[in-house]
Amino acid sequence: MNTTDPSALLPNGNYFDFWDDKTDYKTFLYVDGANPIASDVNPGDKERPFKTINAAAQVATPGVKVIIRGGEYRETVKPAQGGSGPEAMIAYEAAPGEKVIIKASVVARHIKLSEGWRFAGFMAPPNAPQINAWEITLEPEDHKGYNPWNAINLIHDRTFIEYDKTDMTPYLNRRGMVFVDGKPLKQVPVPGGIGAETGTYWVESNGQKIHVRLPNDEDPKDHLIELSAREQCFAPDTPFLAYIHLKDLICAHAATGAPVPQRGSISCYRGHHWIIEGCTIDWSNGVGIDAGNECWHHGFNTGNIVGYDIIRGCEIRDVGVCGIAAMGTTGLLVEDNLIYGTGWQRMELSWEAGGIKVHNACDGLFRRNIIAHTIGCDSIWMDVGNHNSRLTGNLLIDGIDSREHIFIECTRDQETMIDNNIIWNVEGRYDRSKIKAFAGSAPWYRDVAEEITNGYGIYCEGTDRLRISNNLIGRCNNSGYFAKTVAFRLHGRGGTSRLNKFYNNIFYDCGEAAIKMTNIHNEAEGNAYARMPFTGGYLRVLYPAPSMCLDLPSWQEFCGFDKDGCIAGLSIDINSETYEMSIEVQQALPLVTADPKSNTDYFTDAAPADKRIAGPFPKLPAGKTVISIDPRRYGKAATR
Repeated sequence: MNTTDPSALLPNGNYFDFWDDKTDYKTFLYVDGANPIASDVNPGDKERPFKTINAAAQVATPGVKVIIRGGEYRETVKPAQGGSGPEAMIAYEAAPGEKVIIKASVVARHIKLSEGWRFAGFMAPPNAPQINAWEITLEPEDHKGYNPWNAINLIHDRTFIEYDKTDMTPYLNRRGMVFVDGKPLKQVPVPGGIGAETGTYWVESNGQKIHVRLPNDEDPKDHLIELSAREQCFAPDTPFLAYIHLKDLICAHAATGAPVPQRGSISCYRGHHWIIEGCTIDWSNGVGIDAGNECWHHGFNTGNIVGYDIIRGCEIRDVGVCGIAAMGTTGLLVEDNLIYGTGWQRMELSWEAGGIKVHNACDGLFRRNIIAHTIGCDSIWMDVGNHNSRLTGNLLIDGIDSREHIFIECTRDQETMIDNNIIWNVEGRYDRSKIKAFAGSAPWYRDVAEEITNGYGIYCEGTDRLRISNNLIGRCNNSGYFAKTVAFRLHGRGGTSRLNKFYNNIFYDCGEAAIKMTNIHNEAEGNAYARMPFTGGYLRVLYPAPSMCLDLPSWQEFCGFDKDGCIAGLSIDINSETYEMSIEVQQALPLVTADPKSNTDYFTDAAPADKRIAGPFPKLPAGKTVISIDPRRYGKAATR
């Protein structure tokens, strides 16, 4: 699809290659699980609908749309075939205005008081208080072919594990989850954990019985208790299916394991040209949506196309490890999504944890997404060889105990661009007890800063040619930008952390520094700095040692950087619930030379080609202003 939308212009000067569902649907299949005459032996017409979605998925052919009436469908939908092109897709869509929930869980039926276990702890005295735990026996019919209660979170790849610094508890937990009135309980590894805390559950060694203790020791009879039963909600058994369109489906309670493989609640299973829009992922144990090649153990030269998927307008909430996972994908479009609460499993050392985690993402466009409240993991992690992709107009906010919001790893041969984003509040993930206390003036005379703390807006390893323009990067515990070289990882040569460009960004209230640049072989111009630390030098060139720790005048004099940079008088606060930003400008920001590739503003409007102010906004007048920064409000229908 041709476009002139400036926010779709990629770093190489070409526009993103849009496509969309152009099918003229004339054949429909109907699913209505609540209809008393519904049956999977029906023909699936409006008068005699199917009872399950999967029944329709076995007979749907190119050009067919499956219309699903509202209700809960406790099944895994496994489409038998895909479409044959944009004009002959297969669609699965909720009936207009109706709520379709596909649940990978079952309702617990056989519940009784637990007996014979020392829930107070095996060292507890005989007269210890009785713990009010309840035993649930699994139904064999619910777990044919897959039993998440008998499988640990780790799948087949364990090469990432650094045993000396990895808490293995979440990796060794079972994949099954328990929900009470839609809210999850906490898994504990031994019976004594139930005695220590309400709102918990423990799984017996054979994976056939679960013991639960409800919040506030309440009685199960007063609540809906649901148990994981299936790995995924919508996922083909056959790889490489193409041209499948999902719309307005809610997928909940998938008992996926810890990637890799990347197996999501919704899975493209190595297919291509999927459209996933308006869908909701609710509480997936491991992965929300997977696209791309699934796993680096698969061959890449199969002759099959992988990629060109669209994920837009979705809500991905409370996924344990990774919200969207895409490996080896080209032409990926991720726009207008909300990804919230990713990472509660605390598997950040698994190489796959993040709101969005991609490998080898080429010619991709990631725009107007909110990624919020990540727990111990990145908002966006681009791992290895991500070329000619653009991250623009996104709101990345509240990295809870997270090392960084954006991690660009081992990307060196073509430019990747990060522009017009708001990157805000990353707490850092580190052992705070290891921070040394210095007496008197001792901190003034250190030659090298300690690398104990972290909390970066953008963090790079072995990455060259990264373009960072017109972003607002603030409230970073350590620094707005930090980089390392990687000498040995990539074939031919390692990443040098050179030729990276920092144009016209606002750095605000960064704990140690705005920029920690590995070496001087980079560019910085037109950046504005506000509320920087008073001591230590908020602009740093780390090597050769000892580091240069500079303020703006010395940065300009000794490095030749930021000749048009400025110190800005700003006061900024962001409401994480309403996505509103309050900004007070003591003095209007000066105009600087525009980066020609940063051709839009945060609102995805075209930006001036000659002069603009630093940061993602078209103007910031003196005084106090309140701005809605929910980027999903600013999508352009013309790109659809």
